[in-house]
This record gives sequence, C-alpha cells and structure tokens, in this order.
Amino acid sequence: MSEISSNQPFGTPTWVDLGVPDLDRAREFYHALFGWEYAQLPTADGPLTLCLLRGRWVAALRPRSAADTAGESWWLPYLAADDCDGAVRRITESGGTVLAPPADLADLARTAVVTDAVGAPFGLWQGHALPGCELVNEPCTLVRNDLSSPAPEPARRFYAGVFGFTLDGNDAVPDLDFTFLRRPDGHEIGGIFGAPTATASRWQTVFEVADTDELVARARAAGGTADDPEDAPYGRMAALTDPFGTAFSVITRPTVP
Repeated sequence: MSEISSNQPFGTPTWVDLGVPDLDRAREFYHALFGWEYAQLPTADGPLTLCLLRGRWVAALRPRSAADTAGESWWLPYLAADDCDGAVRRITESGGTVLAPPADLADLARTAVVTDAVGAPFGLWQGHALPGCELVNEPCTLVRNDLSSPAPEPARRFYAGVFGFTLDGNDAVPDLDFTFLRRPDGHEIGGIFGAPTATASRWQTVFEVADTDELVARARAAGGTADDPEDAPYGRMAALTDPFGTAFSVITRPTVP
C-alpha cells in the first residue's frame, strides 16, 4: 500500500483519467469492478467525476473530449511535472505535440495533454491542492503504466531526453523487446514494449487487484470483457475492456513475506 500526500518527482506517473461517452454507465461499471465511490467536480470543460477508494482520490472519469483518440478508448496516464508549461516546451522541442495546452484544473493542479515523438498521448500533472492519486500500488488502484509502440527506439530516446529516464533491459522477459524506464534516482516508473504489429503507440494502464480470477468474473458480469487470467513473471494478469471498449489490465502480485 502506498499513500501519496505530496507531489512526486518529475516524470513519475501520478494520475490517470478516462474520457467516457456515458458517465452514469462508467460509474456503475467501475463501482462494480473496483468498489470506487464518486465525487463531482465542475470544471470549465465539463464535469469531472473523481473516483475515490476509502475516501481517497485514485482516478477520474470525464466526458470524452477532442484530446481523446477518435474510435479508441484508453486510460490516460499523467506524469508529474513541477513546471507544466516548461515541460510542454521540452516535449514539443523533442518531437511531441500538444493536444490540450497547459490549464488549471480548478485548484487541484495545472495539467496538459500531449503526445510523445511516436504519437502516444499522455498528460502532465503539476499538483496544487491535489498531488495526484492519493492511493497507489494496492488493490483497486493504479500500479503501473507501460508504453507499447511499433517504434520503440524513438520512444525510448524521447523519454530519456525529456524526463532524464535511464533505459534498462529486462532479463525476466528475454523474448520481449522491453525496456524499463527509471528516474535518475533509479526508481522504476514503467517500461516500453516494442510491438511490431501494433497500429499505434499507446500507454497501457494496469490496476492492482486482490484476486485476478475473481475480478475477471466481476468484469464480465458488469458488462465488460476479459481474457482468461494468465501467470506472468510479476503476477497473475488479465486484459480487460470496459463497456465502451477501453482496454486496460489487472494484476495480482505475489505476496511478499
């Protein structure tokens, strides 16, 4: 379990949200899946539905906007930035583009939505009243994000250049083109998969759960779809979609004695 009460170092995944066509249906599904409760926050761009676990903010749902990729649905990760505007400049200088320019999200944070040099969307989060997710790395919260791309080498150069990430291979999955992304202090923030057959580059979100098999059954009963669970090097995983086709994964990690 990790409780977050202060802004994270530059580049750390710190928030996640999802644009949906039907907020009521989305709230129903994710409550059935993760037990999330909700609070409504009015913003200039429409209502933001804050997702809470034990009264702590863990994610958000919002109406779909122009920043969402047409015809596709993915959870959008946000990386911490102590200077959102400056980070946007670095991103555009490194080949990225701006989908939503820096703006204040009420008094919570200053945010922007961008793409990297290979077209994968992500957000930036400069925390004010809210540092980001207040709970992570425990059941029903965010545990990691990984980038899947048919062009992994330009992606690796982009994130190393903009965020100062180091790039490390992974001997646990020798058959995959996978590289860990680590902050300069060595903290792992995610990874990049080379996916030659992928049609686009996308950040893929993984939520921790207590029991992957039980969660898969719950997702199917609530109107989502789910692959059968499989054992992976780091835990028991399954790929899911919500009722709108949003792709994400869940994992039950081994218990550490």
